[in-house]
Amino acid sequence: MDKQKWKHYWNVLISNNLGLIGIGILVLFIMIAAFAPWIAPYDPMARIGHPLQPPSENFLLGTNDVGQDIFSELIYGTRISLLIGIIAAFISISIGCLVGMIAGYFGGKIDAFLMRLVDLILVIPFLPLMILLAAFIGPSFWNIILVISILTWASPARVIRSQVLTLKTKGYVEAAKSIGTKISTILWKHLLPGVIPIALSQFVMAASQSILIEASLSFLGLGDPFSKSWGSTLYYAQARGAFLTDAWIWWILPPGLLITALVVGFAFTGYSMEEILNPRLRKER
Repeated sequence: MDKQKWKHYWNVLISNNLGLIGIGILVLFIMIAAFAPWIAPYDPMARIGHPLQPPSENFLLGTNDVGQDIFSELIYGTRISLLIGIIAAFISISIGCLVGMIAGYFGGKIDAFLMRLVDLILVIPFLPLMILLAAFIGPSFWNIILVISILTWASPARVIRSQVLTLKTKGYVEAAKSIGTKISTILWKHLLPGVIPIALSQFVMAASQSILIEASLSFLGLGDPFSKSWGSTLYYAQARGAFLTDAWIWWILPPGLLITALVVGFAFTGYSMEEILNPRLRKER
């Protein structure tokens, strides 16, 4: 895709208020994750205060039941939650692109088989499947990413297949096939550039979904026990009786708000990217 088209996409994105807000939120969280050691006042694993100490000058969001600084936990938790969301979304979209491009290009029995597989993934109840897979594979950083990738590749695959069905009828693709160009070359050089814009939009939405899934799994006790993610903070707060005291105000509310803010940032960015890909939406606005 030429630079002029990417420039056009960028101009449309920054002219959208929702897009600007979404990008601003994402940049803020990325900066927090990158500079976590300089922002967090304490080591999140260190016991530096009395248990369940309320917010104060020394502890902005108080301490948990073992005396660890909750503010430092959340700063470092930004890294884990954001990293899991981005990596899982990248793997999910990569699988979705591969399946969607193969199904759309070859058609016939291959398309039928792959689309039935997609239908099977989409029709199975999401929550029971998520819990079953996470419990079976076991809790760890990479296992959570594997579970999320397995659960989220099907929807992007269907969207990308639809795009490939349109692209493969274009003149340049037909010309490449007529002169005997390798299938791998057609997929890589002729179809993939036309798929990338939609894949980027799907990636943003998949990242948002991945962060919610990670938080849900961690809240259920199926997350990585050795990492400080926002979901694990919620799990320990709930498991150790934060709702029974005033501790829920500084122990449960902040991570919940952070998860909401990051998901909103991805959602706003995704919605604005959909407007880029569909000019009719811009006209209706």
